[in-house]
Amino acid sequence: MKALLFPGQGSQTVGMGSEFYKNFDIVKRIFSDADDILKYKISKIILEGPEGELKLTQNTQPAIMLISYSIFSVLKQERGINPKMFKFFAGHSLGEYSALVCSNSLSFKDALFLLKERGLAMQNAVPVGKGAMLAVLGCTIEEIINFIKNIKSKEVCEIANDNSKGQIIVSGDNNAIMEFKKVLDDCKKKNIILPVSAPFHCSLMDKAAEEMSSKINSTSFNKPQTNIVHNVTASTEKHEKIKDLLIKQISSQVRWRESMEYMEKDGVTEFIEIGPGKVLTGLAKRIVKNSKLISINTLEDLKNL
Repeated sequence: MKALLFPGQGSQTVGMGSEFYKNFDIVKRIFSDADDILKYKISKIILEGPEGELKLTQNTQPAIMLISYSIFSVLKQERGINPKMFKFFAGHSLGEYSALVCSNSLSFKDALFLLKERGLAMQNAVPVGKGAMLAVLGCTIEEIINFIKNIKSKEVCEIANDNSKGQIIVSGDNNAIMEFKKVLDDCKKKNIILPVSAPFHCSLMDKAAEEMSSKINSTSFNKPQTNIVHNVTASTEKHEKIKDLLIKQISSQVRWRESMEYMEKDGVTEFIEIGPGKVLTGLAKRIVKNSKLISINTLEDLKNL
């Protein structure tokens, strides 16, 4: 059985999707439609930059979804794939929107609007410099929970992303994160401060979740044509819960390791990542040891599929 994976923020690069744009009219139409829907040239930002513009969260989020959807559309046209050929779709953070669009649950137009607004809300929820995110390498989630308990700060310091065995992201107030970093340094645990503009997927994003609540609730969602594994629960849920899960996802932990384990346990032996970069394929190597892993983001990848 197969599962399709959709990447999240951090996978973006200037020029992503350019091979598909140059070679397929359907992708040119998708880029043009996105420009019309958003009322600015996101296509130019994706294909030409500058990088600083692409890195703005309100641009990054719709841009990554656009690339994943473009590649999926080419796969449909050229290889005849459809959602029912896959046991599961799963997306990392904003990638969950890509999964919903490709499973015909959410329209491309609505997803672009929601992701632009989501990016703005998340960026504006916390003043620049007040929050931080830290990647911890080589620790179990239980170790990290204990390390967090050892800091004296009462400010926010929470697990944001359980990405894989040995890669966990912690998010929160800058002072609390710096104290947490010192605890890790003292214990000789490898860690890296991430170059992000806001502390995503922690309770500091409650304001953004509240702001997005009415926008998500007023959007139409159909029943997906394949099973969606959700970040918040690391499992499939009834489609009536999609709106609530997308709202909660903004300030909740991304349970990616558990999501991959859930799909593997349910019989998935092949995972295909579509979208910019190979981040999810890299994470999968540490989680699902005996599965076939494929990444599709170039024409060469398409030919080799």
